[in-house]
Amino acid sequence: METILFVDGRNFISKINYILNSKKEIDFSVYNFSGLFDKVLSDVKVDKKVFYLGKIVMYKETSDKSSQLIQKQRELKTNLEKHGFEVVYAGRVRGFDAVCPQGHKFLSFREKGVDVRIAVDMITLAYEGKLKTAIICSSDSDLQPAIMDLKNKKIERIYLSFENMPNKGLTYTTNRTILIRNSEVKEFIGNTLI
Repeated sequence: METILFVDGRNFISKINYILNSKKEIDFSVYNFSGLFDKVLSDVKVDKKVFYLGKIVMYKETSDKSSQLIQKQRELKTNLEKHGFEVVYAGRVRGFDAVCPQGHKFLSFREKGVDVRIAVDMITLAYEGKLKTAIICSSDSDLQPAIMDLKNKKIERIYLSFENMPNKGLTYTTNRTILIRNSEVKEFIGNTLI
């Protein structure tokens, strides 16, 4: 039985962007993910680290931007694998027409399906007897029913979040909460600003 870290990738990266609040773009193809996770989980022996991402597809309306995003996702995947993560593409990043408050139409993107895949993977591993501890790094409340099912199977559940925005529901449905400090996020930024 293993201790597995389940990371909702887009959610995690969005939180880091929010914390760093930089005018410059962060280059996640060189961010020290393993350094950050090793530090905040120093008292937990993690057997496997899984990073979930929605698959970005080409949209003809925004082909240049789509190409850039697809390339960035490839570089992110390479960096994560270099740091010992398994990268799982789950769901898709989908475009849809949106309207801003001023009435202007624009193409917006949302990731769908990652939370479902994380939940399915956790439950499957639990029922196969392969999961001892689930470390859940996501702020998605949709994971609560799966986490409650892990509780019924006597699986240890650790919620990993950020100090300034933990999800109270996930805090209540897990055995333990570990909060990543803003200073820890910044400690591993290195030369990632472009």
